[in-house]
Amino acid sequence: MSELTPYLCVADARTAIEWYVEVLGAEVTHEPIVMDDGRIGHVELAVGGAGWMMSDEFESAGVAAPDPARGAAVSLHLTVADVDAVCARVTAWGIALDRGPEDSPPAGRVAVFRDPFGHRWFLDQPS
Repeated sequence: MSELTPYLCVADARTAIEWYVEVLGAEVTHEPIVMDDGRIGHVELAVGGAGWMMSDEFESAGVAAPDPARGAAVSLHLTVADVDAVCARVTAWGIALDRGPEDSPPAGRVAVFRDPFGHRWFLDQPS
């Protein structure tokens, strides 16, 4: 079976790494590669084995962070052990939830939010 791994772009990768570690409980699985100009060219994170790659913006490569004024083109579906605990950490940062946390059979307990970097997350805690 093949895999699809999202590669996120953010305006401030250092802050994003800290946020994802603190709020989502992510771990850094590949240490940041710092470019000559100080920007992070590549880093890998994971939550419970679900990984993604990330970098700072690079206009020369046509890579830009999402525009928060627009709707999300992609939602990142993340299975977590405790949706309510993650949502408590999200809202502690002053971020409003778009949905939940709520029970949504047969999916389980779910919630949706947009992180401070413009990415939309759909959290799922299977029943």
